[in-house]
Amino acid sequence: MNNSQNRFCIILIFFLFLVLVYLPSVYADEYYADISINVDDSGFVIIDGVTNHPNLLAENTEVYTSKKQSYWLLNITKEEVFSDFIFSLTLPQRSSINYITSSGSFRIEADADNLVVKGFGENESFSVVVQYQINKTSDENLSLDWNVLLILGFFILILIIFLVFAIFQNKRKNLACSNKKLANDVDHDLRGLNNRQKKIIKLLIDHNRPLTQAEIQKELNIPKAAVSRNIHSLEIKGLIEIEKIGMSNLIRLKKK
Repeated sequence: MNNSQNRFCIILIFFLFLVLVYLPSVYADEYYADISINVDDSGFVIIDGVTNHPNLLAENTEVYTSKKQSYWLLNITKEEVFSDFIFSLTLPQRSSINYITSSGSFRIEADADNLVVKGFGENESFSVVVQYQINKTSDENLSLDWNVLLILGFFILILIIFLVFAIFQNKRKNLACSNKKLANDVDHDLRGLNNRQKKIIKLLIDHNRPLTQAEIQKELNIPKAAVSRNIHSLEIKGLIEIEKIGMSNLIRLKKK
């Protein structure tokens, strides 16, 4: 092999060496990014800024977030190599970070009620993965407590209504039994009474309350003197009681 061939081989090897050394840098210069990432309480993500990557910028998307119970997961990963990238990630208010991974370097800062993650990198893929929680405010906890109290109060009200209804039904049952017993006792005592006296007794039983002498007269449509005479007779027999109220007489069955 002559000298010219040797020089050609040396130049070719040197050129291949330069290609191997600088080829990654050539491809790395393909993408760059200087972006801000904002995440709201509902998991919607806005990515804004300057980049030549075709699918990095986004407006109000849920593609990058997911939720399991109270834990949110943000995962923005682009496999392509970026010559350089800078990002600023702002999480929702009252957030706390459980874990975070990112390509390149990053730091976490506090801005009022927000956590801000700032990072940068060179000649590598872009990736930021954050698991976080949104802590409830005292007002939200108070609202939850009120909801629990309202539900508890509703069930207590239903229980009270049920108990009142049960007591009312029991009283009605006892009253019915008492009236039945009273009617049986009265039926036994009706022997020896005339027809008008029997009507007066049965009227008091049916109304289940004291009646004035005028009410008895109106209901039975019998003369006033006859009503007075028969009521007096029933009082003597111990079947009724007469209570004087003003100018009226209040007639009730006598309890045994």
